[in-house]
Amino acid sequence: MSRRYFGTDGIRGEIGKKPMTPDFVLKLGWAAGKVLAAQGAPLVVIGKDTRISGYMLESALEAGLVAAGINVRLLGPMPTPGVAYLTRTFRASAGVVISASHNPFQDNGVKFFSSEGTKLSDETERQIEAYLDSEMQTVSSEKLGKVERVDDAAGRYIEFCKRAIPTEITLDGLHIVVDCANGATYHVSPYVFAELGADVVTVAAEPDGLNINRSCGATSLALLQKKVKHYRADVGIALDGDGDRLMMVDHTGEVVDGDEVLAIIAEHRLKNDGMGKDIVGTLMSNLGLERAIGDMGLNFHRADVGDRYVMDVMRKTGGMLGGESSGHIIVRDRISTGDGTIAALQVLHAMIDSGKSLHELKQVMTKYPQTLINVRIKDKIDLAGNADIQAAVKESEEQMGLRGRVLLRASGTEPLIRVMVEAQDEAETRKHAENIAAVVERAAV
Repeated sequence: MSRRYFGTDGIRGEIGKKPMTPDFVLKLGWAAGKVLAAQGAPLVVIGKDTRISGYMLESALEAGLVAAGINVRLLGPMPTPGVAYLTRTFRASAGVVISASHNPFQDNGVKFFSSEGTKLSDETERQIEAYLDSEMQTVSSEKLGKVERVDDAAGRYIEFCKRAIPTEITLDGLHIVVDCANGATYHVSPYVFAELGADVVTVAAEPDGLNINRSCGATSLALLQKKVKHYRADVGIALDGDGDRLMMVDHTGEVVDGDEVLAIIAEHRLKNDGMGKDIVGTLMSNLGLERAIGDMGLNFHRADVGDRYVMDVMRKTGGMLGGESSGHIIVRDRISTGDGTIAALQVLHAMIDSGKSLHELKQVMTKYPQTLINVRIKDKIDLAGNADIQAAVKESEEQMGLRGRVLLRASGTEPLIRVMVEAQDEAETRKHAENIAAVVERAAV
C-alpha cells in the first residue's frame, strides 16, 4: 500500500494547508500514539526548529499523543540529530521533530524517529496512516499521557557532539565562522566548537520565527563566504534550519560540498581509525567522488536520493560513512542519522591531524563537470520503456565510456524529468545533456 502523507522525510507542507493544519497534526499525534501504544510505547520526545508555527504544531501533536495514552517529553528547539540522540538516551519509544529542514518559514513538517534514533520503517508509517482514517477516540482519563519539559536538552546534546572526536583532540588555533541558518542549532553548535577550543564567530543565530534559512545557512552560502573572508577565518561551517545538513567554505571562500566532505572524512578515517570498506553516496553524487573512493581502495555504492535510502544501503553493506551532495552526512559509528555538527567535527579533526587547510584537503577529489537540464512534462513518461530515450542514453554512454555517466530521473515534487550528465570535459557534458533532453522533450509532447 502506498503512503498518502509520508514522504521520504516525514510529512511536510505549507502551514494552514492540509496536512500542515492543527487539526490534522492533532489527529497525526493520536494516530502515531495508537501505533506506538500497541508496541508498548511508554514515552515519546518532541523537538522542533525555530519556525513560528512550531509552537502551534507542538501543542497539537502533544495533545494527540496524550489522548492516545502516550507520555511526552518536550525538548524545545533542538536539531533533528539531537532529537535522534535524545530519543535513545531517554529510552523513548519514538522521537518527533517538527521541522521543514531547509524550507522557508511558511512551511513546516513532522518526522519521526524509532527508538534506535533512525527513521521509522515504511510499514510503521503505513500503520499510522491507516489510523488517520479512523475516528479519534481518547483513552480514559486515568490512562491519559503525562507531559514534562526537558530543561537541559541542549546541554546534553552539546556534550554528545563533543565526544564525536577523541578527547585528546582540541580545536585550539582554529578560527571558525558558524552559520546557524537562524535555525535549531543557534544555541548548540557554536558552543560545541568553542568549548573544544576554537575561536568562533557566529552568524545567523538570532531566530525570530520568520528568518529561518533566509539568505543564510547550508542552502545560501554567500553570507558565510563573505564572513569567512572578512574575518580571515580558517573555515566556515553552514548548517541548515534543522541541523542535519552541512556545507563548508574554505579560507579562500570556495565552497566545499557534501561530496567533498565525504571524501575528506573517508580519507582521514582510512588512514587513522578506519570505518570499513564501504562508502555510500546517491545517484546524484559526483563521479569524481566515486573515482576518489575507488582510488582509496574502498567500495562506493549509490543509493536513491534521500538520507533514509543512504542509511538503508549503509545497513546492507555495513558501511559507516555515507551522505549526499547536498550535505546530509551520516557518520554511523558516531550517530544514527545525518548530523551537520558531527560531520563538521570529523573534517576539523582531519585538519588538525594532517596540519592541512580545508582547501588542501578537498583536493582529495576532483569534481567532474555536471550539466543538469529540467524538462517539463504534462504526463508521466516511462523512461525505461521509451526506446528513443534509451537509445539516446546508450549512445551518449558509449561515446563517453568511463569518462562520464548519464542519469535520468523524474522529480518527486514537480512535473519534471531531470537530465543529468557528468564527464571530464564540460563541453562534452553540455552536448550530451542537450541531446538527451531534446529526445525527452519530443517524448513529452
